[in-house]
Amino acid sequence: MGLCCSRANWLGSPDQYDQYDNHRHHEIPISDSFPPPYRPIPIKQDEDPIPIPIPKPELGPILQKPYVEISDLYILDKELGRGQFGITYLCTEKTTGLKYACKSISRRKLVTYKDTEDVRREIAMLQHLTGQPNIVEFKGAYEDRRNVHLVMELCSGGELFDRITAKGSYSEREAAKIGRQIVNVVHVCHFMGVIHRDLKPENFLMVSRTDDAPLKATDFGLSVFIEQEKVYREIVGSAYYVAPEVLRRRYGKEIDVWSAGVILYILLSGFPPFWGETEKSIFEAVLQGKLDFKSEPWPAISATAKDLITKMLTMDPKKRITAADALEHPWLKNYGEASDKPLDSAVLIRLKQFRAMNKLKKLALKVIAENLTEEEIKGLKEMFNNMDTDRSGTITYDELKMGLTKLGSRLSESEIKQLMDAADVDKNGSIDYIEFITATMHRHRLDKEEHLYKAFQYFDKDDSGFITRDELRNAMTEYGMGDEATIDEVIEDVDTDKDGRINYEEFVAMMRKGTLDHDHDHQQQIILK
Repeated sequence: MGLCCSRANWLGSPDQYDQYDNHRHHEIPISDSFPPPYRPIPIKQDEDPIPIPIPKPELGPILQKPYVEISDLYILDKELGRGQFGITYLCTEKTTGLKYACKSISRRKLVTYKDTEDVRREIAMLQHLTGQPNIVEFKGAYEDRRNVHLVMELCSGGELFDRITAKGSYSEREAAKIGRQIVNVVHVCHFMGVIHRDLKPENFLMVSRTDDAPLKATDFGLSVFIEQEKVYREIVGSAYYVAPEVLRRRYGKEIDVWSAGVILYILLSGFPPFWGETEKSIFEAVLQGKLDFKSEPWPAISATAKDLITKMLTMDPKKRITAADALEHPWLKNYGEASDKPLDSAVLIRLKQFRAMNKLKKLALKVIAENLTEEEIKGLKEMFNNMDTDRSGTITYDELKMGLTKLGSRLSESEIKQLMDAADVDKNGSIDYIEFITATMHRHRLDKEEHLYKAFQYFDKDDSGFITRDELRNAMTEYGMGDEATIDEVIEDVDTDKDGRINYEEFVAMMRKGTLDHDHDHQQQIILK
């Protein structure tokens, strides 16, 4: 390929032109001194242009997918609830206006590899089970630089026991209809190759507030895929619902049937089949496995109901009824002899007491902890400081885990999470000094009159001898518990003479009676061992 240029239009010096002209005729090597516009450039025919590299999107470390700003897709609204790792918000999809629930998990709190794996596994479970009856619908998972967001179906009808106790009365037939949905969740999980491992009433929500609203299982954080021939050994679940073989650290999918059987027993009687005032005594009752069908209201409950519960709460997991067979049982299939007659009102009262976490009691424990003398908390302060390694004044999950390990604790990850969640009264993700003292002080100190009286005085600001609704609201608002529903719940549970306020005798009775909230005792046993 030649270049056409005459001396007349040459832009360089005469010597450069001569060099160029010699090259044209004699193929003399081209010098770099040629002016750039006339330097011959070899061009390969049919050569593709060099592609411009497109930068790859940055992947989030948890989901291993490109970052997505949740605010681009959804409008996050009011808080619906919070747990140890995240906060659940009401959210609205921008493109459709549809309402969902968004569980936002702080990446800061996913400090270990196992924490990350737990989140990934929960997402995998939701993706695997979505679309099945009585399982919450999963919309999607997104990660930004601060949080992992799980968007799922909004179940606005409240927790299972909330709905039942709000009705005022319900019948055995209604209990059977609810029971069928609970057992169906177990059947669906097992059919799909999943063990739930944490079935309890709090994990069932009503889709809406209508009477015929379906029930949905929502929390799959402890669920695992079934592996053939694998024996599971990790202690998981909640004390009242845990199967005996879990306590023996050798179990399989049959544990879900047991937990569902416990829920059915509570639905019909208002109290758990295996009862104790401490977690240790609950576990002892579970291992004995003795069922009480003689106390009220059991004589009025149908024989078919008792037959099914007996088969679901069979001690030997190999002899326990399967979820598929339970759905074919007369009490669940066509509701057997289940009556439409309302159950005894005492059942609802007990059910409400069982359901309600006694928030006044938890708050009073904090007040007592704040007023303990140096002598009474001798050693606990040092223990707290040893665990608080970064000297922040609070103990994180990681610090608690490390501290318990140093003390020789053999708690599993899930047990430490449950302990953390129980001790973290204000649900801010860490345990402050007072929360730590509250969780670890000896139970018998509650019996000391001066402690109880100081706690009562904390609430009774005007020294009237009564805790009024306003005083209760002010005290609980200080700890982020002051919603009207909670105030109503506390007054109703503690105010035995129904005069709308709490006197000292009622307060003492509440503090000294056996609590159904086992977490407090569990913490004492674990940390003080």
